[in-house]
Amino acid sequence: MPHRNKGTARPNDILGTLKRLLKYLAPHKLRLMLVLPAILLSSAAAVAGSYFLKPLFNDYVVPFIGQENPDLSGFIRLIALMACIYLAGAAGTYIYNRLMVVVATKTLATIRKDMFAHMQKLPLAFFDKHPHGELMSRYTSDTDALHDALSMTLPSLLSCSATAIGVFGAMLILSPLLTLLILLMLCVMFVTVKLIGKRSSHYFQQQQKAIGRVNGYIEEMIEGQKVVRVFGHEDATQKGFAGLNDALCHASTNANTFANILMPVIMNLSYVNYALTAVLGAVLGVAGLIDLGTLASFLQFTRQFSQPIAQISQQFNNVLLALAGAERIFAILDEAPESDAGNVTLVRAEKDADGVWQEAPQGRYWLWKKGERYTEVKGDVRLQDVVFGYVPEKTVLHGVSFYAKPGQKIALVGSTGAGKTTITNLINRFYDIGEGQILYDGIDIKDIKKQDLRRSMAFVLQDSHLFSGTIRDNIRYGRPDSSDAEVEAAAKLANADVFIRHLPHGYETVISGDGGNLSQGQRQLLTIARAALADTPVLVMDEATSSVDTRTERLIEKGMDRLMENRTVFVIAHRLSTVRNANAILVLEGGQVVERGDHDELLAQRGRYYQLYNGLFELE
Repeated sequence: MPHRNKGTARPNDILGTLKRLLKYLAPHKLRLMLVLPAILLSSAAAVAGSYFLKPLFNDYVVPFIGQENPDLSGFIRLIALMACIYLAGAAGTYIYNRLMVVVATKTLATIRKDMFAHMQKLPLAFFDKHPHGELMSRYTSDTDALHDALSMTLPSLLSCSATAIGVFGAMLILSPLLTLLILLMLCVMFVTVKLIGKRSSHYFQQQQKAIGRVNGYIEEMIEGQKVVRVFGHEDATQKGFAGLNDALCHASTNANTFANILMPVIMNLSYVNYALTAVLGAVLGVAGLIDLGTLASFLQFTRQFSQPIAQISQQFNNVLLALAGAERIFAILDEAPESDAGNVTLVRAEKDADGVWQEAPQGRYWLWKKGERYTEVKGDVRLQDVVFGYVPEKTVLHGVSFYAKPGQKIALVGSTGAGKTTITNLINRFYDIGEGQILYDGIDIKDIKKQDLRRSMAFVLQDSHLFSGTIRDNIRYGRPDSSDAEVEAAAKLANADVFIRHLPHGYETVISGDGGNLSQGQRQLLTIARAALADTPVLVMDEATSSVDTRTERLIEKGMDRLMENRTVFVIAHRLSTVRNANAILVLEGGQVVERGDHDELLAQRGRYYQLYNGLFELE
């Protein structure tokens, strides 16, 4: 079943999230210090422009009534002053919007950088628990919502708040009585906003959850498109998507319906407010309690006061959505990184004329280094009474013990779930054991820095993952500082050179879509070339030939025979015919080693290996 996103549109810790956001905004405090004056300038210009309607009517328009040749010089100066004020306001609006776009973009760039860097330090268990679609939503929908809030919603809220306060103060100065009417209508608006906003918020939460479900389903189905087509599940997949899409459509329709009617309702209430204010103002004017200029200015402020109130209410859900997204991002940053207390490092070296080790980046020898002491890496790996479970309540390995001497080829065979891949995951410390000990050249692997431990091993997995780039770049991933000649030598060793040179651009051929323009066998040969270039003391092959044809398997085996020379090799095999030449074959069942020996010895025992081998032989 596709993953169900459990995201919510409401943050759990608003204050804590705001504090953390402020830390990211701190480097931009100079820009933010300029934003506030720009917002105040924009709001003050809007208020002042409307306030000047009072002297415009009282000092010029009304006195001009009935005059044949009025003096317009003062009137023109006032109009010019109003124009300058509005231009200053427009400049202020441009400045704060531009500054906030820069602040938002740079802040989100930093957050994305920190999140990606932190994810590189997280243990594999974290990625096992969180589907890719869920993690990708942190970089897409969550960061987009936060960017919109910082670049548009926040400045809009500040501007609207400043304008509302300024307009309210001006109205109090002009007419306290008419301002009382405005306050009464404002209460009506707030009640309306609360009722509509509550419904809108509910559906926006449903919409966010539905978006997560749809995105997760789409990603899962695209990744598994081959499987969908092989089993003829196109119709079922479409029905599954249609159901999720309909749920999203329903939630989005309701959410946007209530969100979209909020502004028209508020605006219509503002029209009612305007009409009532005009009527009451006219009555006061007839009674001689207010002049025409004051009334004209007040009516303009009435329109200006309703608009920012409506905008503030409309932006509230956007703020909650952005804070919820920020909280989900910070949840990633709060995940505990992979612990590493190792103090043994891996270096390459050469011996000088006196036989003393000297570190050299391109040295032929691998050494373990602890302080000033060097130990040559030989590839001796031993497991002693190892107990492990991915979760505490379920043990996968039960007291597993075995050894691999330097240069030996050790095959791990057994039924699915026996613990074969788990053992290789423990050797390179993708997971840490619960009990027992794993020794690498006599050193407890817990004392070796994880990065160095993994650098001493090369992996060829069943899933031949390639990256966007050229063939040469993908092979060089095994050792970034390698030369072109070394890359090509590794390809020859893996029997990949021939097919590479037949490609349109040879080693410069660009791989697209995880190697989608190559066959499965060609992709696997490239991963083997990558491992060959890494030139590590230990090699792990996890069912590396299970997805290729027999001819390609023979090509791989020829390359692997050369690659495995003078290396300790662990092979997890699907086809038992590929492990007959192993120095030792370990048969695992139920998380335990039940048999050990070479091919002939195990067949002679007529035990579990004998049964597995003959069963597969009959299938072939």
